[in-house]
Amino acid sequence: MALTATMRRFEVALSDSDRGVYEALDLRVAQHPSESERYLVARVLARALEHAEGVEFSRGLAAGEEPALWQHDLRGDLQAWIEVGVPSTDRLHRASKTGARIVIYTWKAPEELAREIAEAKVHRAGAIEIQVLEPAFLDAIVATLDRNNRWSLSISGGSLYLDAGGKSFEGVVGRVTPAG
Repeated sequence: MALTATMRRFEVALSDSDRGVYEALDLRVAQHPSESERYLVARVLARALEHAEGVEFSRGLAAGEEPALWQHDLRGDLQAWIEVGVPSTDRLHRASKTGARIVIYTWKAPEELAREIAEAKVHRAGAIEIQVLEPAFLDAIVATLDRNNRWSLSISGGSLYLDAGGKSFEGVVGRVTPAG
């Protein structure tokens, strides 16, 4: 018998003073059976950090050729390809040829990922944004996960302040750039 996805709801009060974005997000997120809770938290954080018109979750792990998130304009043209974790350089090469903005949210060896992207001669490697999330920050949030989650997320100067499950967490989003 095949395992089914777990549906989770995230009500996020988003205050991003860095971008001037103040929104109440009501997200329903399907967690694939093979998806770790750390990956799920990173995916939801990426969705909040990238919040803009046309940003949506893709079919994710269920559709191997799609990123975790993407952004389309009103005509349906791809504007941003947003990955979570450590995508392959071949995947990034194909994605960068779309002309869309490429962003990766990772917590695993970001400098090594940047080096691999540069060495593999990924198309437009220097334009790829690698956003770094702290593993301890993600793991602390994982401990509060439930089917229904209420988050208050404030972003200021690259620092994240999250209230979830009656607890407060603080983290930083770093950045690494591939040479090329």
